[in-house]
Amino acid sequence: MPLYRKRRRMELTAAALLATSLFFSNLFTALSILDPVDFLALQSIRKSLDDMPGSNFFEAWDFTADPCGFPGVFCAGDRVQALALGDPRAGSPGLMGRLDPAIGRLSALSELSLVPGRVTGSIPDTIASLTNLRFLALSKNFLSGSVPDSIGSLSNLHTLDLSFNQLTGTIPQSIANLPSLANLVLCHNQLSGSIPQFPESSPLLRLDLKHNQITSQVPNLPSTLQYLSLSSNQLTGQVDSILVKLNRLNFLDLAMNQLEGPIPPSLFTYPLKSLQLQRNLFDGTLRPENEVQIPLVDLSFNRLWGPISPLLASVSQLYLNNNRFTGEVPARLVQELMGSGRMQVLYLQHNFLTGIEISPASSVSLPTGASLCLQFNCMVPPVGTPCPLKAGTQKTRPADQCPDWRG
Repeated sequence: MPLYRKRRRMELTAAALLATSLFFSNLFTALSILDPVDFLALQSIRKSLDDMPGSNFFEAWDFTADPCGFPGVFCAGDRVQALALGDPRAGSPGLMGRLDPAIGRLSALSELSLVPGRVTGSIPDTIASLTNLRFLALSKNFLSGSVPDSIGSLSNLHTLDLSFNQLTGTIPQSIANLPSLANLVLCHNQLSGSIPQFPESSPLLRLDLKHNQITSQVPNLPSTLQYLSLSSNQLTGQVDSILVKLNRLNFLDLAMNQLEGPIPPSLFTYPLKSLQLQRNLFDGTLRPENEVQIPLVDLSFNRLWGPISPLLASVSQLYLNNNRFTGEVPARLVQELMGSGRMQVLYLQHNFLTGIEISPASSVSLPTGASLCLQFNCMVPPVGTPCPLKAGTQKTRPADQCPDWRG
């Protein structure tokens, strides 16, 4: 063999050996960046999940590279600190599969989230090993089984969102006892039993349990609450003594339960953006203490009675229909609706109202976008306006239901 060919072959062999050495050196370096336990945990998580058709979240999860560069993986030093599974962009189909118990080995994890998709199975109990976890959001999937009681050991947990799944069973008391929990969102599941008792020291700001199958009375709740939604359950009992302590609320929705008793006047002074108490058994009169500044007030389908307060005239959307209100409609309410006031919706149908404290306004048309319904009261509606289909077609109550009305 000529000398130059022999030398050329030796050079190629040396180059190949060098390239191979560099490859394994780079691979070792990449793998050595991340803690080996975290590396193996990510591999297990990847094997139990997959992209739904149209999603490519895992396309870049190539374990020959540094996992800290993977989409959704955020590291601090050689540990995984946050894990966001799935493409968060709107319209992403999400992931399918199951959450592997190996997720509990990521012991430095402080944030864990899963985008909406079709992930099934139960929530791994091993999550309780994530003692640094502050944020846990696994909403809008098909997770089933119970809410693990072991989550109550995560003393640093600030936010727990398991909403829009298929979870059953009761809400563990241990979760309500978490000392740092500010946001608890378990809505749109199939949870039953009672609302757990929160300690007075709880820093809870948001409690959202709507659309479940909870059957208890409402317990005393932390005065720190700003958002409370318990609608579409089977709650019973009175809440007036509970609500008077929640003067920081900016959103309240207790609709579609079986709650009863009076509505405390102080509730109308809270910094609420929305007050929804419709479809319950609330009774008594409405006596706001001052001008009500809440944009949306829905008290429809209850058993409220007595006159309607003119202090409700600044409400933008006011639903008082299907109650037992009597007397005349305060002039201020109609003036705010007919003029340039704040009111846009005024529903008073299906009460026992006897008139309006202004001259008939049949020639006056409603401003664009405004809605008024007065039918099925103890009066002939002075303004002909379209009403919701559910209001029926009968304009006036039968006279025998209006003994004080002279027609």
